[in-house]
Amino acid sequence: MIRVGLERLLHDEAYQDLTQGRAVGLLVNPTSVDVRLRHAVELAQEAGWNITRLFGPEHGVRGEAQDMEAVDVATDPLSGLPCVSLYGHDLESLKPDPAHLEGIDVLVIDLQDIGARYYTYIYTAAFCAEVCGELGIDVIVCDRPNPLGGEVVEGNVVLPEHRSFVGAYPLATRHGMTFGELMRYFERWCGLSCDLTVIPMEGWRRFMWYDDTLLPWVMPSPNMPTLDTAIVYPGQCLLEGTELSEGRGTTRPFELFGAPWLDAVALEERLTRRALPGCLWRQVSFKPTCRKHAETNCRGLQLHVTHRDAFRSLTASLAILQDILALHPDEFTWRSRAYEFVTDQLAIDLLLGDVALREALTRGDDVSEIVASMAQAREEFEAQRREVLLYG
Repeated sequence: MIRVGLERLLHDEAYQDLTQGRAVGLLVNPTSVDVRLRHAVELAQEAGWNITRLFGPEHGVRGEAQDMEAVDVATDPLSGLPCVSLYGHDLESLKPDPAHLEGIDVLVIDLQDIGARYYTYIYTAAFCAEVCGELGIDVIVCDRPNPLGGEVVEGNVVLPEHRSFVGAYPLATRHGMTFGELMRYFERWCGLSCDLTVIPMEGWRRFMWYDDTLLPWVMPSPNMPTLDTAIVYPGQCLLEGTELSEGRGTTRPFELFGAPWLDAVALEERLTRRALPGCLWRQVSFKPTCRKHAETNCRGLQLHVTHRDAFRSLTASLAILQDILALHPDEFTWRSRAYEFVTDQLAIDLLLGDVALREALTRGDDVSEIVASMAQAREEFEAQRREVLLYG
């Protein structure tokens, strides 16, 4: 049985002095639960913690908000505790104001990551820890599994000129680390300075996918309903950098994708010829209820993963983009609207982390060569990563 960091912090004698008799802030969301699905706020109150304030990442403490939707919640609707949103209307809202941390002795962070560098919770945690370091506030991170396991690393490392809230630190696309390991990486290699304690899990091994842990799945965000979604996300999130629908507003986000003008038959034929390992394609028609192409019939495909150990999401999604570019050079467009508070760069460049990768896709360079070009930077990242890993 896996014991997550939250349960160990609450119940293991070795950690009791970290919170008892101290004013505690909690950075939490719906995933902050124990194996019986009891929330960290409820459990901490039962344990007698003095909780002074809650902090919520993107989507909010209770996960009500959609992607890139500002959260303005001052009181938690379930516990009645004061609540601070760390995802508001501008870049400044992504860090806590020092006034929000006044009177807090220790900040406890318990959030579920997805295993891809675009997922914003890790940066919210790092930004909070940075401010805590400046104010002399201790930081405790309760570790949780990487849903994709901890062995495979994919993709490139985001370049400094493309840093944003979907890539604030030099991580590989699929980083293969747990939340606690990520925070140790930020401390060791990215200049994060604070009094950091990571509460490790018991029983987790790097080969484990989330369903191997037997822990209940709680949606980390509104468009991450299942582990299947998380498996395709490291590549399929790139579709957010286009005007294609990535399936938001459907029951299978990131697995479904398309547009009203897409030739699904021709796209399936091209992708099938590629014989990418671990996946199959199915022609679909769908109508998103929100976001891109809302209430409009879209033609597209569903990406079905048939062998998750062999499947490489980033490679598959680069192939999708390249084939749609080839089929629809006039209809296809990159997203040029503001993305995660950035207006002077294309969203795809922020997501890919390197403009040369977009240019290679547009030229029609072989996808395998594009993937191979990422290896050198990733090797340095992997060497740094090994120094902060917590689990064998």
